[in-house]
Amino acid sequence: MNTPVSEPESGFSYSRDFFEDLVDQALRHARKLGATDAGADASEGCGLSVNVRKGALETVERNRDKSLGVTVYMGKRRGNASTSDFSPAAVQRTVQAAYDIARFTAEDPVAGLPDEADIAPQAEHRDLQLFHPWPITSEEAARLALECEEAAFKTHKRVTNSEGAGVSAQQSHFFSAHTRGFRGGYASSRHSISVAPIASLPGRNAEMQRDAWYSSMRDARELAAPAAVGRYAAERALSRLGSRKIATTECPVLFESPLAAGLLGGFVQAVSGGALYRKSSFLVDALGKQVFAKHIDVREDPFILGGKGSSPFDEEGVRVAPRQVVDGGRVEGYFLSTYSARKLGMKTTGNAGGSHNLTLTSRLTRAGDDLDAMLRKLGTGLFVIELMGQGVNYVTGDYSRGASGFWVENGRIAYPVHEITIAGNLKDMLMGIEAVGADAYNYGAKTVGSILVNRMKVAGS
Repeated sequence: MNTPVSEPESGFSYSRDFFEDLVDQALRHARKLGATDAGADASEGCGLSVNVRKGALETVERNRDKSLGVTVYMGKRRGNASTSDFSPAAVQRTVQAAYDIARFTAEDPVAGLPDEADIAPQAEHRDLQLFHPWPITSEEAARLALECEEAAFKTHKRVTNSEGAGVSAQQSHFFSAHTRGFRGGYASSRHSISVAPIASLPGRNAEMQRDAWYSSMRDARELAAPAAVGRYAAERALSRLGSRKIATTECPVLFESPLAAGLLGGFVQAVSGGALYRKSSFLVDALGKQVFAKHIDVREDPFILGGKGSSPFDEEGVRVAPRQVVDGGRVEGYFLSTYSARKLGMKTTGNAGGSHNLTLTSRLTRAGDDLDAMLRKLGTGLFVIELMGQGVNYVTGDYSRGASGFWVENGRIAYPVHEITIAGNLKDMLMGIEAVGADAYNYGAKTVGSILVNRMKVAGS
């Protein structure tokens, strides 16, 4: 079971018991008004963010927010309202507002809470070790941020400026319940260290290049050392000095692992319920069909201890479970909430609120397939380390993004490049994945190594 939060040790203003009582008040009042079903969710978040720049403190921000959300159903009509006032009178007003909205909303034949058979019972709520509060002071946070930035400056004399470094410590907890029998909640945390140094080349053709790096974990003890974050960010910025434009061409493209997670994210968006039932996806009716190259697998696991996408249940209280989303390139499952599943005539997959810890792997990957090995597989082509813009059309799959990175010849980096655009279609790109590196990187709730796509258009000078 997930341990209830107690205020003294957590830094929260409200206890789990208080939230349970608050939610129960809302549900009782909804029933009293005549609601056929209702749900309520009480939450609180708090944290500290400190930013420094060029050796001086810039900002110290403390945040604390709270909310009670109420959803009321009148048959197939739904209303929702929320408040940050936890007084009994405010709770009743919020429930009344949700009830009034439901009364005057048009009926939706698929509206409603999840079926009781899909609810995750309390006995199955696992403690996934998501809550690791970091009782750091603003002075300590500033010291870590300054250490991070200083390490970047000390890496090389050409690191001459900085957009700053930051340390963030955030935590939250919630309790949710509804009239189909669900009751549950848990606390979670997310902490980070980041820096964005600027390297420059002096002279008549003066040039400046920026890059950034960060470390983000639920447990602050697992964060990378501030000096290591600073040095790596500086090395990335320095490596981009002397960037050139290249001629327009077609070539293989290697996506650095943090960017490769974005390709996986594009697939997730295309096979998520909202896009599918609206038919605003290039992967409508993809279930059971070959979408990736045959050596690609994608697995979802909500139960990874401390995982950034871990949860014992989804946002509706629906049961979750590990599953194979893509098997040998074939789509084995969508990402559906109760509502989107009903719209499609299917069953919920426990993905209200998004995906849970996705890992993309290739059956061709070997232990030695690090970045150098992936560059050798690329041969001659483009290695991308930064993407700009939002040029993805999820209806057609058309993909066009500003990019920068390195031109690679005979498996070795030749020189940095910038001011280019890469273009293709996500259908072709997913099918054209030739290799996935063993340099797996966790980006949010997605883990994937660098990805080599066989061919894309590169627009240069």
